[in-house]
Amino acid sequence: MTEQKRSIVNWMDLLLLFFLAGLALVPPVKEFHKQEVLLAFGILQLAEGWLMAQLPRRGAAYLVLLKIALATLLIDHTGEVSINSSYWPIYFLPAVTAAEYFGPWATLGWTTLTCAAYCSFLYPALQEYELSVESYSQLAIRILFIFLPAMVVNRFVVEIRRQTRRYQELAETLSQTNRRLEQAQEDARRSERLAALGQLSAGLAHEIRNPLGVIKGSAEMLNQKLAQSDPLATELAGYISSETNRLSALVTRFLDFARPLHADLAPANITVVLDRALEDVSRVWKGGEVRVHKDYERALPDVPLDEGLCEQAFLNIVQNAYDAMGSEGGELYVSVKKARTDRSSGVEVRIQDSGPGISMELREQIFNPFVTTKKTGVGLGLSIVSKIIDGHHGSIRIENASGGHTSGAAFVMFFPASVDVGSSSAQSAHLVIS
Repeated sequence: MTEQKRSIVNWMDLLLLFFLAGLALVPPVKEFHKQEVLLAFGILQLAEGWLMAQLPRRGAAYLVLLKIALATLLIDHTGEVSINSSYWPIYFLPAVTAAEYFGPWATLGWTTLTCAAYCSFLYPALQEYELSVESYSQLAIRILFIFLPAMVVNRFVVEIRRQTRRYQELAETLSQTNRRLEQAQEDARRSERLAALGQLSAGLAHEIRNPLGVIKGSAEMLNQKLAQSDPLATELAGYISSETNRLSALVTRFLDFARPLHADLAPANITVVLDRALEDVSRVWKGGEVRVHKDYERALPDVPLDEGLCEQAFLNIVQNAYDAMGSEGGELYVSVKKARTDRSSGVEVRIQDSGPGISMELREQIFNPFVTTKKTGVGLGLSIVSKIIDGHHGSIRIENASGGHTSGAAFVMFFPASVDVGSSSAQSAHLVIS
């Protein structure tokens, strides 16, 4: 049965009640059983929407059965010989109801049952009368007429359902297209902001680096000349030198973010690069114990990678996961599996920690520059990660923790198995990530 939604009461139900009232006013008028059956028909018609809402699966079958029963009672009380009753078209109601809610084959079955209910009056008629060939022909005509409206109505209902499904699929396609367009527009706006900010950062970083070099050199010269004569001045010169080194490292990160990244793409095993990043972070980690759980699918395809840049991206994400778990430590789940998107197939890397997670409000901005949850961070790490992943024609997103974990964040990255770089025969390619 095809699911069909309808309102509880509509104007067509009221119109049907009007016609049922008309039947009640034509002979036999004083046949109270007829009036009661017609009243039951009216009540059932008004309750049809409610019944379908309460019993969406079995409600239609109950409706047809009840209407067949009421039609049979009406025929039984409206003629000396029931099969000759002029009210026989009442069987159109259960047949059309079946056509409204069921498919073609089910409609044929229910209409056959309706005709069988009408033909049941043939047996008592044969006990008293002998039917002629003309009477059998008349009976056959009536049965065929019951089938005709049922099939015609069902044809229109099936077509309407088909068109409805088609419009729903079209609406879903348009909705997905709109979502992709909005995402593309957001990516374009983010790229424009990053490009402008990158140019500003590059110019500013170069201007800052020059005086920093002078300050650092001067501090080292002071430290050498005052090493024995003035301990306090030596200590202050050391502070100047160390802080200058820290500022220089920060300027270097700005330049890494601002300058184009030159990626040499070549097919590589992504799990090897990921394992190197995991090992590097765990080797220098000074916080709580972190237990790493790996789940790598077998027979993974090689993907075009710049191993250095990808290792840098993995390092940033794994380091963030360790920092999120902090001194308490926790669990780090790393999985790699084959995946497919609408446009290509490739490999999906999922890195999930058991830390406090990332709020929904921050997820929309986390890949923008200068957005960070760390007290001492500058918010460039994930921006560079996003830049590297985009340059590999991949994607990165944040999801809630899975596998029964109520806290934590999961970074999911997709790397396509093949990248169109203008030469289909090339085994490796040079890509500028700007």
